Amino acid sequence: MNKLYFFAAFLITSFSFAQSVRFDGLIQDEQKNPLEMANIMAVNNGTKAMDSYGITNDKGKFQLTLKPNTAYTIKVSYLGMKSKEMAVSTKAENMTQNIVLDGDGIELEGVEIVREMPVSIKGDTIVYNADSFKSGTEKKLEDVLKKLPGVEVNADGEIEVEGKKVSKLMVEGKDFFDGDTKLGVKNIPADAIDKVQVLRNYNEISQLKGLENDQDNVAMNIKLKEGKKNFWFGDVTAGIGVAELDSRYIINPKLFYYSPKYSINLITNFNNIGELPLTAQDYFKFTGGFKNLMKKGGSSFNVSSNDLGISLLRNNRAKEIETKFGATNFAYSINKAWNISGFGILSTSKTELETKSQTTILDSGDQQKSNENTSQKNNLGLFKLSSIYKPNDKFQFDYDILTKLTKQEEYSDLFREQIVQNVATSEDIFTTKKQDPTSINQNLNLYYTQNAKNIFAFEMQHLYQDENPFYNANLQTLPFALSGYDVTQSRNDYNQDRFVKTNKLDAKLDYYYMVTPKSNFNVTLGNTYSYQNFNSHIFQMLDNGGRNDLNNPENNNDVDYRFNDAFVGFHYKILTGKFTLTPGVSLHTYQMTNGQEGTDYSQSFSKILPDFFALYQIKKSETLTYNFSLTNDFTDINQLAAGYVLSDYSSLFHGNRFLENATSQVHTLRYFKYNMFNFENIFANATYTKKVDAIKTKADFDGINQSSVPYNSNLADETFSGMGAYGRSFLKNYKASVNASLNWSKFNNIQNDDLRTTESFVQSYTVKASTNYKNLPNIEFGYNLLINKYSGSTFYTDKPFAKLDYYFLDSFSFVSEYEFYHYYNGDKTVDNEYDFLSASLIYQKKNSKWEYKVSATNLLNTKYLNDDSFSQFSTRVSQYTVQPRYIIFSMKYNL
Repeated sequence: MNKLYFFAAFLITSFSFAQSVRFDGLIQDEQKNPLEMANIMAVNNGTKAMDSYGITNDKGKFQLTLKPNTAYTIKVSYLGMKSKEMAVSTKAENMTQNIVLDGDGIELEGVEIVREMPVSIKGDTIVYNADSFKSGTEKKLEDVLKKLPGVEVNADGEIEVEGKKVSKLMVEGKDFFDGDTKLGVKNIPADAIDKVQVLRNYNEISQLKGLENDQDNVAMNIKLKEGKKNFWFGDVTAGIGVAELDSRYIINPKLFYYSPKYSINLITNFNNIGELPLTAQDYFKFTGGFKNLMKKGGSSFNVSSNDLGISLLRNNRAKEIETKFGATNFAYSINKAWNISGFGILSTSKTELETKSQTTILDSGDQQKSNENTSQKNNLGLFKLSSIYKPNDKFQFDYDILTKLTKQEEYSDLFREQIVQNVATSEDIFTTKKQDPTSINQNLNLYYTQNAKNIFAFEMQHLYQDENPFYNANLQTLPFALSGYDVTQSRNDYNQDRFVKTNKLDAKLDYYYMVTPKSNFNVTLGNTYSYQNFNSHIFQMLDNGGRNDLNNPENNNDVDYRFNDAFVGFHYKILTGKFTLTPGVSLHTYQMTNGQEGTDYSQSFSKILPDFFALYQIKKSETLTYNFSLTNDFTDINQLAAGYVLSDYSSLFHGNRFLENATSQVHTLRYFKYNMFNFENIFANATYTKKVDAIKTKADFDGINQSSVPYNSNLADETFSGMGAYGRSFLKNYKASVNASLNWSKFNNIQNDDLRTTESFVQSYTVKASTNYKNLPNIEFGYNLLINKYSGSTFYTDKPFAKLDYYFLDSFSFVSEYEFYHYYNGDKTVDNEYDFLSASLIYQKKNSKWEYKVSATNLLNTKYLNDDSFSQFSTRVSQYTVQPRYIIFSMKYNL
């Protein structure tokens, strides 16, 4: 089969080469200087179609692939210069010709040429003409983006452009569910998209653009076709299972409306076939566009979650999933100065998980093998309201509020076998996890430009978080000797209530002074204040239904924790030649107090923290960036509470109120090159982190049961991560890429009173290639190798994959995807193979609003998939049951 794919690709490529001639040369100004990123296209005089296009490289070179013995009109444009048209007739031989543009005049025809060009560049904006890359099988924005050179969409719906993550997605300049791109790429109809604009060096605040280092900030704006503006558009899909699967269903209406004054988006999805518009993982990482205000301050104080570890892994391919989802997004311009926007998301899901796993303790080699059946209910809510008031170019006032509401329940029935010192025991364990946390995050920002030299920015953010996780475990063997515990019961039924409240306020004032047009001085005054309260109580349910409260102090927590960081920062940014340099330093005064067990323990100190940024602009689209920062890392209340906390049925934790902060030095080196001449994209990134006085864990194991306490280690932890990618396009219809990622970590912990150093080394390598024809089948094929090397264990996953899509007879679309997995460890004691095949056939007459589709998931009826994970004390190998084969017939009506 592989030979067949390569042979077919070879034939297609050979045919393309044989039927074309090359037209190349230089585009220059009147002084013979090369013009980089000039646009050139060839319009076939007979068909009036654009047969080829190109963008010049840094030497002004262009190259077009044309048909032999054909008459063309060559159109050339460059920003700020007069556009040019010329007639060219090809023969059977290649042609070379230089083109000179006249700089005297305004580019009047440039707008038309930019609109026709598949790709054009104006300043920091790349504009893709979507229709130039569509083959007819595209249904959603995701399908279009994957065909654009330099653009990638991963499995989580995150967009990357030139190796950088897109942080904001907009439609017609209006936010589309700010803080997440998945809802956009999975739902915006492909036929509504006219242009895709990539906004590099993006800053939402126009007054601050150029004052800070925005090189890693990328946004994307979708321009709609004219027929989609001022009209409702979208689609309504309904489908049922075929034959014995008639209990399977999907109902999926999506409606969109855009006008200059307001926009409304409605997305719903009701199904029991495993489609998850928003997973629990997506929900918890959904930022709503809120940013880290203190990234320049040199301190790290992050409020951790008291999540009970409700199973999130692989639940998009669980044994059974039923979802009800609804979301709306709006934007409204009250007047020219005031705009409001917001969104609301509600999701309900029921999930059944079936997992087999084996956990091995690194020190002793003791093992736990388990078969676990889990039932989940997730109710998730997200609501955001934003207001932007900008009466003039000198003043802007922003306010945002984001609310998260959650209700989760999980019930597990687990059969485990322990193998401790070669002695096997087994038992049934039942666990219950319940939590309904609430968080409210608010932003208030003021920006004021006094004049061209003096700019002020005030930003404030408040977080309120209320968490109340409840945990219950019922098992035969008592894992821990808790004071006051009744050991005479037939089963051990122990429970824990936890209540954690957080109020955190960040505020900072920035003053920017423009020393010269290419340099500025920045002074920052900032403060972080956090107040947290932690309460927990362990109790036992007796055989007769009574309750035994374990009231001893070590089984309970009542802790207050106050943290304050007041700082002043100084940064100087200068552009000199090809270099941008930003040295900085911040002076901090810290105060911390935790109150528990009837006493207060306080710490206070001051510290100077430097940072440095350097950018070398090698060429217009080639950069080398270096970042250095020294950061003070602080824990929140969860590590300080000295009473026992149940992590799970085999893990007991208690904090250390005397913990101190850690210090991290981080070095990041990044190289980037993008060549629009052949859409060559080169990206490499390396980050090294060394953490001193890190908060580590002292763990004692009794078999597989773990008791742990944090402490400040005098040994440094180190991590190194690297990533590299190379991709380019060939002859307009071919695209290929190769990428690699590495992550190495070294940790120091105390396990059973012995100091242990553990290492992990994770590697991923991917090669892939694809075609993009209008009238031929298109194929994407590739291979991924994943290597997870932990202390004493190495796991491999070989994953070849392929995708075929074909639009034919002006009405039919066929799309099929295949993934093969070979999962094994170094000594082949674990050796599994499994694969997934999906396919869909769509019929839609040209210009018809009705679409008919037959689709099948997991066509090979694969039963499970594998995974592995690593903690600093153990390794875990797991096998997850996945949904069976579903065949769905659906109809869609396009508005």
